[in-house]
Amino acid sequence: MAEEAAKEPVAAPAPPASGGGKQNFVMTALAVLNMVVVAAVGIMIWKGRQKDAAEPKIEHVIKGEQEAQEHEAHDEKIIKAHVIPLETFIVNLAGSKGRRIFKVDMELEVNEKKVVDEIEQRKAQIRDIIIIILSGRTYDQISSKEGKNELRDEVKDTVNAFLTKGKITSVFFTNFLYN
Repeated sequence: MAEEAAKEPVAAPAPPASGGGKQNFVMTALAVLNMVVVAAVGIMIWKGRQKDAAEPKIEHVIKGEQEAQEHEAHDEKIIKAHVIPLETFIVNLAGSKGRRIFKVDMELEVNEKKVVDEIEQRKAQIRDIIIIILSGRTYDQISSKEGKNELRDEVKDTVNAFLTKGKITSVFFTNFLYN
């Protein structure tokens, strides 16, 4: 029997089924597509890291914000140091025979720190002058916007006339009540 099996020709392997060339093409196309996708993702990651490196770090942003807040706080201290609040003024208005009362709170803004000390030293004199100015006004004079502006200018000009170390730049009414 061994001889008979040896005489029979050995069958060659079967040729691939039709379409085997298509399968190779699809596999190659998928491999190329995979490489393109991987390369695109790599480029996007690389560009993202470059963009992150160009943007300011959070530490820089926080530090800059702290510096800005410190600068604003310093500016507020300077502004507050140059505004002097005065005590409340309550006077009878002129021509009212005591029936109309005027109550006002005001603050004086000055251009130099040394003026603050002078105003503090002469506060009684300044209050006296302001009381005389306020009590000389009538209801009609203080009830209009123009009257309030004239009052503000008169207080500023009168007080500036006897200050020696600087000037008042503005007068602010923080409370204004008349009846």
